[in-house]
Amino acid sequence: MLSAKSLFKEILDNDEAFRLFCSIAASGESQGGWENGRIAALVPPGERALAPKIARHGADEDKHGRIFTALMKKRGLTPVAVPPETDYTMLLERHGIGLAHDKLRRDEPLTERDIVVYLSHSRVTEQRAAEQMALLFGHFAGHPEVGRALRMISDDEDDHLAYTHEELLRLAAAGHGRLIQRTLRECALAEIRVHRDVSLAVMARMGRILGWSRARYALLAAGIHAVYAYERLAGWRRMVTLRMPERRDPLGGPATPAPEFA
Repeated sequence: MLSAKSLFKEILDNDEAFRLFCSIAASGESQGGWENGRIAALVPPGERALAPKIARHGADEDKHGRIFTALMKKRGLTPVAVPPETDYTMLLERHGIGLAHDKLRRDEPLTERDIVVYLSHSRVTEQRAAEQMALLFGHFAGHPEVGRALRMISDDEDDHLAYTHEELLRLAAAGHGRLIQRTLRECALAEIRVHRDVSLAVMARMGRILGWSRARYALLAAGIHAVYAYERLAGWRRMVTLRMPERRDPLGGPATPAPEFA
């Protein structure tokens, strides 16, 4: 039977598949760490109070990258180059989602509008990350190799998602509500397309490594397309709603270290 649990177990049990999975994850997290670090350094004067939270977000992402790298190292594996068609972060930038890297490389302060764009992009992508990590943690919480890592990353992603809700609601109250809703919708619709394309590319790579039949891959691809169809029709709306989180100021302190992994 095909399920998220059975598919991830296949990946866990195969060194080459696990190496590809961790390499893709580590690369994306490290890229997110760099982006948040640059944004924290360039926040406009009126948003300086946000800089430590953005820096904390970046530190968490860097930590996650180190965790995935450490999981490979424990098996004696080294990272592999990330195939371009599986590079979620790069593909989002190509679709114009978030702040362009050339802007972040310049030492010019961002604008308040840039901060709205950054937080809206983060709101959408952190929704995806939180859901995926919660799913994996729900199935593999007790796994001796990855259980602790999944718990730590899942907890962090929940905090990141809560932080974006809180900050966007603050900016909406300050008069940016229409811009936020428009930007959230644009980000969500672009993200679901990128997620579909990356999912298909990753499954194709995994299928070759794990020796899946054409019929099995076709069934998985059909499932990915079905999820996309649902998200394109209505599921994207969960990515654009805003509500005050139960835990306030979730990124108000220092990043949690991960000495057992890094």
